[in-house]
Amino acid sequence: MADAIIDGELADGCFQRQQSRFRDWVGIDPRTGVDSEFPVLAGRYHLYVALACPWCHRAVIARELAGLVGALPISYLAPYRDERGWAFTGELFSVRAEHGWTDEYVDRLHGWKLMAEAYDASDPSFKGRITVPVLWDTHDDRIVNNDSADILRMIGSSESLGGLGNADTLQLYPEHLRGEIDALNSRVYETVNNGVYRAGFARRQDAYEDAFGELFDSLDWLEALLGERRYLAGDRATEADWRLFPTLARFDEVYNLHFRCNRRRVVDYPHLWAYARELYQWPGVAATVAMDQIKRHYYTTHDELNPKKIIPLGPAYDWSAAHGRDR
Repeated sequence: MADAIIDGELADGCFQRQQSRFRDWVGIDPRTGVDSEFPVLAGRYHLYVALACPWCHRAVIARELAGLVGALPISYLAPYRDERGWAFTGELFSVRAEHGWTDEYVDRLHGWKLMAEAYDASDPSFKGRITVPVLWDTHDDRIVNNDSADILRMIGSSESLGGLGNADTLQLYPEHLRGEIDALNSRVYETVNNGVYRAGFARRQDAYEDAFGELFDSLDWLEALLGERRYLAGDRATEADWRLFPTLARFDEVYNLHFRCNRRRVVDYPHLWAYARELYQWPGVAATVAMDQIKRHYYTTHDELNPKKIIPLGPAYDWSAAHGRDR
């Protein structure tokens, strides 16, 4: 399987995602309450992402919503990943051409060919899987953080990168909702975001069935919750919603078939499907959903799951259809 997982992540046939190696913070670190060694400065940091990756997708969405497009430059990695890991192939790509977004899979800073070069430069002893997103410090020439939840939180915080944009207005992690958001994030991460991978990469029947059951229990729970609330934490969208959305966007096109998560589709859940369409239709979000890259990545990277690398053509739903969630 081409750089999809490493041996340590498949202990006893159960997929257990590796811990993020780099966890430094920009601005005031909420874990300590004091300023970190990385000041909040426009243009100092660079974001490396692959639009195919759901963990990157949450950071890309937050960057758009927080108004950081000018303050936080970005470089894109190609969707196909071989034994060398994520790569900059130099190809030109277009995301939703009607939005006028065309770019290249190139490293804007160093001209690197592989994301592994950033890890080698930051910690030559690192032996784990090369992951994205990566937040890079152009001043100290090193990775600040490669944890998607941390990067999302920094982009949404006025005391971190979000202070360069409109984090105060966006309010992705409002203080009065933090306990509820944390609880939502915990369950959604374990059983949905990572749950699809636990099912897809399982090498034992019982491990697959456990992940499968927890996944659909949580989707049923989310359907009921969204029948009562417009968003996960109430009447406003928070980081919990933008952590869930990338998984929903990929579910029917990829996880339902490729990862054998086939009890139901997202379109079979009336509230969940309408909610997913509403989030998709937020200004700037649709242009981040690169379905051609998403499908190319999953169906051509995981040799163990799809050795012939044939990419399904469907189902290609209409995400722009009226959602009715604003009534």
